[in-house]
Amino acid sequence: MRRLASYMKRYKLFYVIALLMISGSITLDMFNPYLIKRIVDEVIIDGQVHLFSMIITALVAITISRSIFGYIKEYSFDLSASRIIMELRQDMFNHIQKLSFSYFDKTNTGELMSRIKDDTENILNALAFGIMLLIEQSLYFIVASILLFTLNWKLALLTVLIMPILAYIAVNLERKVGETYGKISDQRAALNTTAQENIAGVRLVKAFGREKFEIRKFLKQNRYNYRLNMEQAKVWSKYYPKIEFLSNVVLVMVITVGGFFVIGNEMTLGTLVAFGNYIFMLIWPMRMIGWITNIIAQCYASIKKVEKIFEEEPHIKEPDKPVRPEKFMGHVVFKDVSFEYNGITVLKNINIDVRPGTTIAIMGMTGAGKTSLINLIGRFYDVSSGNVYIDGIDVRNMDLNVLRSNISIVMQDVFLFSDTIEENIKFGVKDVLSEEFISASKDSKVHGFVSKMPYKYKTLIGERGVGLSGGQKQRISISRALLRDSKILILDDATSSLDMDTEYEIQKSLNERKGMTKFIIAHRVSAVKNADEIIILEDGEIVERGNHQQLINLKGRYYDIYNHQFGSMTLYDNEEVV
Repeated sequence: MRRLASYMKRYKLFYVIALLMISGSITLDMFNPYLIKRIVDEVIIDGQVHLFSMIITALVAITISRSIFGYIKEYSFDLSASRIIMELRQDMFNHIQKLSFSYFDKTNTGELMSRIKDDTENILNALAFGIMLLIEQSLYFIVASILLFTLNWKLALLTVLIMPILAYIAVNLERKVGETYGKISDQRAALNTTAQENIAGVRLVKAFGREKFEIRKFLKQNRYNYRLNMEQAKVWSKYYPKIEFLSNVVLVMVITVGGFFVIGNEMTLGTLVAFGNYIFMLIWPMRMIGWITNIIAQCYASIKKVEKIFEEEPHIKEPDKPVRPEKFMGHVVFKDVSFEYNGITVLKNINIDVRPGTTIAIMGMTGAGKTSLINLIGRFYDVSSGNVYIDGIDVRNMDLNVLRSNISIVMQDVFLFSDTIEENIKFGVKDVLSEEFISASKDSKVHGFVSKMPYKYKTLIGERGVGLSGGQKQRISISRALLRDSKILILDDATSSLDMDTEYEIQKSLNERKGMTKFIIAHRVSAVKNADEIIILEDGEIVERGNHQQLINLKGRYYDIYNHQFGSMTLYDNEEVV
């Protein structure tokens, strides 16, 4: 709530204006029953017809003035609420961007989308309508109560005595609705996740003939959502009719008892009519309190969920005194590095020295720790012990923006945005010359297949590169990394979907890019054999290291991998195997 209050303070002027408009509107509204009283008592009963046009003119003026006040009030609330939600969403998105990889390892996309969209909309409803109605109806209740007592304290007392019962029911309604909506909000996130994953992976679902399974899975979540909504509906059906019943009882009692007062000349007919109008200013807030409490309850539940995201702190933080090297060379050193994740040791006592401009290849079975190793270079995770140095500076002391802006990475799971091929390649660079763009595209073997497309680089691609082959997506991601022209290039199994000829051509282009430190993770010997050093990882430890020929001569694990991939082919000195 404090965070929301801080946003509201920025727009306090709008709220002051809105409150003034509410006050003015209510003040004018309070004259309506009084003017109607005069029409009944003075015009109709006493026959003072000459007052009729004056009173009607006053009623018209009040109506027009209230419309103007109402417009300004609505505009002020809506404008301030919309700006607050815009800033809240932006701040939430900015905060999410700051969170570490480890947070996204445990949080699904559907949940975050629900927080950014659904929960902020609930807060918007409360700011734009809920708070306004709460203030407005509260003022109506207070002022109308005072006026009722001035008209006839006996009838007013009879009316007000029932209000605590209505308030008690409303409080219980708010509490129950709040509990139920908290469950609905959580389940809605799960429902969104199920739908999003299925739609994103629809091709896989169809390829494996799993449509019925996915339909049943979604049906299960949908039915649970239905049950929760019915649970909320039962809460409403239990409490809201009681509010309606008591509200009508008040009106019947006032008309009945007030009628006897009129007959007994304790009050005029016009006073009873005015009293009835003021009663509606009490009853209407009671009838609306259920809707208002529902909006407030949803808002409160959503605020707690949004606040939970803001409470998340990134594990990888900018150092207090970040070091910004004058010149980034790309000299990477792992010194006695160990890394644990979720209590499991992933890397043990890793020592590597990669000189600027050299290429190091990393091989090993799935789960050996290859990706974890390269994730430590850009501080996507921090070491558990030991140090990772770049140009003699511990990466934990280096400015994060400087560090990551000098690293280009092609991730194992290629991600492309729903945009043009050109914009996907240019992702990560602000200004680029056309010559550099074409050079990167040619080196990654993108230019050839893109040139055959009708719209060339302006071709729109679907979500995550739908419509492109696996090899084409990998080549675009390689082009994106090369265009950035960083001092450190990381290829995490980046050529696994390419044919041998294309892979060979890309490897030749990479070898021609001097001064770039390269880390290549691969399973194929053809992708690593030209590296200055090849490291074999097993259970997080380096079990073999050396260049291609040295490891062949060693006749260990690398030699076994080579024989498995090339069969009976014999490797001779200086022989190039493509």
